[in-house]
This record gives sequence, structure tokens and C-alpha cells, in this order.
Amino acid sequence: MAALMLGCGPAAGGDEWRKLTARSASDAHEIPATPGKSDVDPLVKGVTDGHIVVHGSDADLAAVVLRLLRLGRLGVPVGYVPTDPRSTVAHLWRLPKDQVSAALDGTAEPFPLVRDDTGGVLVGLGVLAPVRGTLYCDDAIPLRGPAERVLVTPHPEHGLRVRVVRKGLLRNKISTFDGRAVQFGGDPVTPVRDGVAHERALNRWTWYRHTEDLRVVR
Repeated sequence: MAALMLGCGPAAGGDEWRKLTARSASDAHEIPATPGKSDVDPLVKGVTDGHIVVHGSDADLAAVVLRLLRLGRLGVPVGYVPTDPRSTVAHLWRLPKDQVSAALDGTAEPFPLVRDDTGGVLVGLGVLAPVRGTLYCDDAIPLRGPAERVLVTPHPEHGLRVRVVRKGLLRNKISTFDGRAVQFGGDPVTPVRDGVAHERALNRWTWYRHTEDLRVVR
């Protein structure tokens, strides 16, 4: 399966990037970290067959996926070779040890895409911290009051998973809920999506499962 390879920021030039470009240097492009419309759109618009491989951080992947969403091209499969060994996406997608081979030659499978009410996307980890307010996950109420943090990740079955972390006497207490949407209302908090902080604090925030899944190559 032919692949358009995107090396984001410092990722381009490393050993894994050289492995990727060894397949076909003519289809490899070095673009900025957390790329924007002008960096991504001209490249992905030309993908009529095959898939895209993103080499970079979870934030880089999210930036590319956002452009696919805006272009109405979520049907294009996406492979991922993370630069961070602690990548949340690598864990969620259950990427194998040989991530380069998986990204190039794997099979495309559906995986939930999570969006928010400001037009952004979440492919890995979303964080609200610290929080004080009310949190809804579908019909459940995981939080009324304060918490150390709220962690949100896509979930392959339910859409998303919510973990509420409260400070305990000896250790933190974690409550877990699964659903299609999570809504927070309370004291202003700055949401963090895939390691990137929102531009300002907000007293309301929503993450929800998009109606169309990603097609991930692994």
C-alpha cells in the first residue's frame, strides 16, 4: 500500500524517518511541528490511493487528523510512528514494537475520533487540571466538586474513557467511566489536548465521539 509520509518538526532526519523514506523518498515530506492548513492540505489533497504515515508527536498526529476532518477526508487511512516512547496514541492503538513496518504495511481498522466543542480533535490524552465543578459522562455524574485532574482518552468500544483523579490520604483515588461524551462545567480550567494547552481557560468544555471513525493503520 503506497504511503504519503509526513515527518513533523524534529522527527524528520532521525533513524526512523530514514527507514520510512527508504521506501520511497519521493513521497516523503518534512513539515513543521503541529502543522497547519498550508502545510498539510496541499499534500493530503493529492492522496487518491494508499494512506498517510505521520512521524512525530501525538500533537503532530492530531494536527494532521484535524486537517483530514476539515477536508472531509477521514476515509484516508493513517499510520503513525511516534517519536515519544510514552506516546498515549501508541498505547491506545496498540502499536507493535516495529512501528515503521506497521505504519507502512499494516491493515486499516476503524478507531473512534474524539472532538471538542471548539472544533478541535483528540487522538490521545485530554486533561483538565485541577478542576472544580460538575462532570457528566453520558447519564453518569463522575464529579461534583474538586478533583486533581480529569483524563480523557478515545476508547475503541465506547467512544471515550474518562478518569477522575482525586487526592486521597495515602494515594490518589481514580474513578473510571466510559461513554460517548463528557461535559464539564465549573471554575475556569485550561484544557490540554495531546500535550497542547488551549489558548485560554474556560468554564465549560465538552469532548465527544465523532460520527465518523478514523481509519488507523497498524
